Amino acid sequence: MAQIASNKKRKKVDMFRFFSQDKNMKTTNLTRSQQKVLQFVEQFSTKEGRSPTLKDIAAGVGCTAVSTIHRHITHLIGKGFLDREHGRGNNIIRRDGDISSVEEPPRSAKIFPFYGDVAAGSPLMPDTRAMPIELPQTIHRDKEDLFVLRVKGDSMTDDSILDGDLVVLQSKGDYRNGDRVVALIDREEVTLKELRRDREGVWLIPHNPNLSPHCYDPERIQIQGVLIGVMRAC
Repeated sequence: MAQIASNKKRKKVDMFRFFSQDKNMKTTNLTRSQQKVLQFVEQFSTKEGRSPTLKDIAAGVGCTAVSTIHRHITHLIGKGFLDREHGRGNNIIRRDGDISSVEEPPRSAKIFPFYGDVAAGSPLMPDTRAMPIELPQTIHRDKEDLFVLRVKGDSMTDDSILDGDLVVLQSKGDYRNGDRVVALIDREEVTLKELRRDREGVWLIPHNPNLSPHCYDPERIQIQGVLIGVMRAC
């Protein structure tokens, strides 16, 4: 367990990798709170050589609610100052260029199955009971074998994944250490965690300092999909 905890600390996901400020970005279009968050992310990244977590930002700007910080990050993404790089850790990155002068062409939405909640006590529902949900191209990016789940709980808050969020996952055969995956435990419980395998077994690692990783025998775990995107609950 100590070895896993140590590896987790060394390989901690940089949630807010930040590029240098672009001259064409107009921070006057931001609220004072959004400007404080943007400035803190840039200063923290420069000083620490990594991106801050939501809790780092909350402490740095004097905010007690991580959910409020997440809303600010979402607004900064919407206004073009940050962007989301889907994949491991769902990194938030700085957008390059004068985004205010770029008009992106329309992109096609597609329909994918929604299987309900990621919650203890039930496996994914069968395909025949799945409900259709439309995903924008910025989320599905023309990938195949996608499905959607709704998050229940706070085990991945340091990855900016909150209770009620919709997570988009891809079914595939090859899952690597460090992937955020949906795993089926003992054919009964579905959970969203970081995947890590070693000689002890299969580790499912939460990204919440109040929770601990758990190790399972490989035969108890079925990986059902890898995280490729998150959609904020309204």
